[in-house]
Amino acid sequence: MSTVALDFDSVRARFSALRAPTAFFDGPGGTQCPDSVIDAIAGYLRESNANLGGAFGSSRRSDALLSRAHLAAAGFLRCEPGEAIFGQNTTTLNFMLTRTLGRTLSAGDEILVTRLDHEGNVSPWLELAHDLDLKVGFVELHDDTTVDLDDLERQLTGRTRVVAFPLASNAVGTLTDARRIVEIAHDAGALAWADAVHFGPHGPIDVESLGVDGLLCSPYKFFGPHLGLAYGRSGLLESWRPYKVRPADMTPLANRFETGTLAHELLAGFVAAVEYIDSLGWTAIQTHERTLGQRFLDGLPGSVTLYGLPVMDGRVPTFAFTVEGRTPRAVAERLAERDIAVWDGNYYAVEVMERLGLGADGAVRAGFVHYNTPAEVDRLLDALGEL
Repeated sequence: MSTVALDFDSVRARFSALRAPTAFFDGPGGTQCPDSVIDAIAGYLRESNANLGGAFGSSRRSDALLSRAHLAAAGFLRCEPGEAIFGQNTTTLNFMLTRTLGRTLSAGDEILVTRLDHEGNVSPWLELAHDLDLKVGFVELHDDTTVDLDDLERQLTGRTRVVAFPLASNAVGTLTDARRIVEIAHDAGALAWADAVHFGPHGPIDVESLGVDGLLCSPYKFFGPHLGLAYGRSGLLESWRPYKVRPADMTPLANRFETGTLAHELLAGFVAAVEYIDSLGWTAIQTHERTLGQRFLDGLPGSVTLYGLPVMDGRVPTFAFTVEGRTPRAVAERLAERDIAVWDGNYYAVEVMERLGLGADGAVRAGFVHYNTPAEVDRLLDALGEL
């Protein structure tokens, strides 16, 4: 991978969407796609659109695409191809996988989640608890929005079966000490279940190094199309009875959990998205993002209240804030009038918003990725200053 400084002008030329006047700080809800991803999706539909297993050319090409997609996922997650599972979206995948895991659980078993989690890694466990009479506990946060690991250890019992946590908060950008959480979970005999959706565009994911048993992410958050991607440790997946129609193949391993016909055209886009990231290299991406985040923090007007860590250490460049005298929605609308795209609300981060006392209105959220520029950050700061 390249380690040179990021040439963001060259990068932006690879995105037709970025020719618009809009400053896209909406990346936490979904990033823009480079043209190579769009072309790959269209190319599949033009040249290879078919179901799998046929003797004819377009079907054979679709078979080959599925293999390439699993290989690309294995490279992206640092796992075996059979451990990478595609699905409609991450939340749907998590509901399916947690329900499959639920076949191994008993009434009274316990699940721990954190108050930093997105609901996509909370509600599936709550629904499973409702069906199976399980218990779900919430690990608390420190005032700076970091996870209270002492509280995690206090809540562990001999009945704890899963510890679910995010790699990074989709609301306030806070990183977790993932390896330590995994270590604590495993020492207690529990599975470690990671949500990497928000971390996906900001740094490399290495499931082997992290030691997680399960992990989920969303390609549309890292410059790809709308679909979900999950990792499951092979020994764990092999031990489960999957929800699967009878004639379907049980090999390769991931096929047990990929129900029905996948969106092949989106898999083509996924492969292109991984190739796009590889063409830049994580070092250049992370260096540029850190510069943008520090520029934002250094320039915040006094009327803006930031929630979460006030420095770039321990976070990704996703920022939740409020502006004195204005609701988050009013701020988002005023920024939209200036062609600046941000989010408002709670972004399905229900627990952290409640912990911060932000109520039903939530906060404004601006997220930077590598295709954003210093000039765009200055535009945002100027607009906030005017507000």
